[in-house]
Amino acid sequence: MSEPGGGLRGQVRQLAREVAKFGAVGGAGVFVNLGVFNLVRSTTDIPVVRASIIGTLVAICFNYVGFRYFTYRDRDKSGRTRELALFLAFSGAGLVIEHGILYAATYGIGWNTPLQNNVFKILGIAIATLFRFWSYRTWVFRALPARRAESLPERGRAGAGARQEPVRDRVAR
Repeated sequence: MSEPGGGLRGQVRQLAREVAKFGAVGGAGVFVNLGVFNLVRSTTDIPVVRASIIGTLVAICFNYVGFRYFTYRDRDKSGRTRELALFLAFSGAGLVIEHGILYAATYGIGWNTPLQNNVFKILGIAIATLFRFWSYRTWVFRALPARRAESLPERGRAGAGARQEPVRDRVAR
């Protein structure tokens, strides 16, 4: 007998949960990013893109902790050095996307008011977020191989309220 919510429906539900968790951490990271950016912009003479890079670097540190220990806590933890190196590499690529847009608007078009800076920073964050979501889930926080995932306690994979079923039932599927 098949598990309720299995198959495509279960995969869609799992992806929706992952997107929600990614969005929660990422949303908090956006507030950190914009907060640091606007604080640096309003209290120093640092140019726009450099101030934005400072905000993004602080947010990258914040996001790694959130992604590792909240969004992707059930993913493979065996290669932390590799994971961190890939996270920083893909975060760096996202930083280039984000700040390329801000740079083009500020220095290419000449839109340099605080409102315009924030609008283009947010646009850059949005585009870079799509890239980061794909790269983090595909390359950085890899899913556990099927055998290792099956050997984990059910509550470790699906949450504390998940129904525990005998191993023989899971293997039979």
